[in-house]
Amino acid sequence: MDSSRRRLLALGGGLLGGCAVGALVQGALAQGAERVVKVTARKFVFTPSEVALRKGEPVVIEIATEDVFMGFNVPGLKVRSDIVPGKVMRLRLTPAEAGTFPFLCDVFCGDGHETMSGKIVVT
Repeated sequence: MDSSRRRLLALGGGLLGGCAVGALVQGALAQGAERVVKVTARKFVFTPSEVALRKGEPVVIEIATEDVFMGFNVPGLKVRSDIVPGKVMRLRLTPAEAGTFPFLCDVFCGDGHETMSGKIVVT
């Protein structure tokens, strides 16, 4: 086999291999793409107090506070996280059903704690 033919075969193989790797990476990125929703917890409120999600959409809820230790609990979606001051807590979920799901602080954080709530609306 002459050298020009070997170069052509190597080039073709390299292009095919590159395309295959590119397709795998693109597929993994599309499959694992999670929307990030930021939530801030402060005495005695979550901001935003309403979060809109889509059924089957993978999301990461990033929750942060600078106040005191708190909790984030969504009983209807069976997810919960502690909220540690100065840290971003990441809660991954993919809602399997549509509906309205209340969330609340489940760690006593002072007078007014009982009103610290919101809702996730899944369409």
